[in-house]
Amino acid sequence: MLRQIAIFDEDEVCPELRTQRPLNRARIREMSNYILNNPDSYIFPPLTVSIDFQAVFEPLVGQNWLGNLRVPMDAHFVMNDGQHRRAALIEALEQRPELGQETIPILFFLDIGLEHCQQRFADLNRHAARLSPSPGSSDYRSPQSRLARQIITKSAIFKNIVEMEKTSLAKRSRKLFTLSAFHHACADLIDGIATGILTEDADLARSYWEAVAEQIPVWRLVQQGQLSASEVREDFIHCHSITLQALGRVGNALIKLHPEEWRERLTGLRQIDWSRHNSGLWEGQALVGGRVSRMTIHVARTTDIIKQMLGLPVNAQSVGSEATVS
Repeated sequence: MLRQIAIFDEDEVCPELRTQRPLNRARIREMSNYILNNPDSYIFPPLTVSIDFQAVFEPLVGQNWLGNLRVPMDAHFVMNDGQHRRAALIEALEQRPELGQETIPILFFLDIGLEHCQQRFADLNRHAARLSPSPGSSDYRSPQSRLARQIITKSAIFKNIVEMEKTSLAKRSRKLFTLSAFHHACADLIDGIATGILTEDADLARSYWEAVAEQIPVWRLVQQGQLSASEVREDFIHCHSITLQALGRVGNALIKLHPEEWRERLTGLRQIDWSRHNSGLWEGQALVGGRVSRMTIHVARTTDIIKQMLGLPVNAQSVGSEATVS
């Protein structure tokens, strides 16, 4: 039935006559894949449609607001909101025809005037809030997201120093890390060593991060309220995403090479001067011009520095991708 709900090919209509934004093909493919990958649990909000025909409402016996709405299929339908959902569902139907038996709610307006449709689209999206792009906070199906969240909620240290909602920390935030940064660090930590059993992987990862916290006492002092998180972030690099991810990579190598004694080897972390003012160690590695860098090459260099302090083999990287980490 969704194929019947259309106005015209948006690509053929000039912008001033469109009722909403042009179709984004990449977004359609992403949404279609979401449906196909989660056929038993996908969920979409209602579509909003205007029609140019006086529909007939037939209430059920004894009901005033519940009944059947009869609309001729040769009526003119205008999609006010949900064109990408509609296109994604139609694309998914090509691969999974059984989706044709499912339903989606639709809100109908008995009005098809262009001006009204354009205003309706603007009103429907006026107060829409964009979800955080943080993979850890926006996708609960992700194994990495579930892992990071389980570690945080079960850790007496990290559950109080990880920001679970915002993707960045305000200057005066009482948190040390964002969920996004911790998510990426955990993913690097268990890369190639995960069992696929969430509880086991989470226990190992939590043990590692709490062992790291024992070697960086400042983290616990922040958790206990004895130090200001904002001042610690200002003075040290060990609470920034680049170092957290580097520590995840170091832990991965450490557990692979020394599965029985990795905890003892972490004591080398106490020998590291984490101060941002130690430019002789960190400039060009974790810092560029005195500012913490999030470039991939600097994550690799920071990882190498920590590995050296722990006596681990170093994969020196003098060049690398310029992509940033989250």
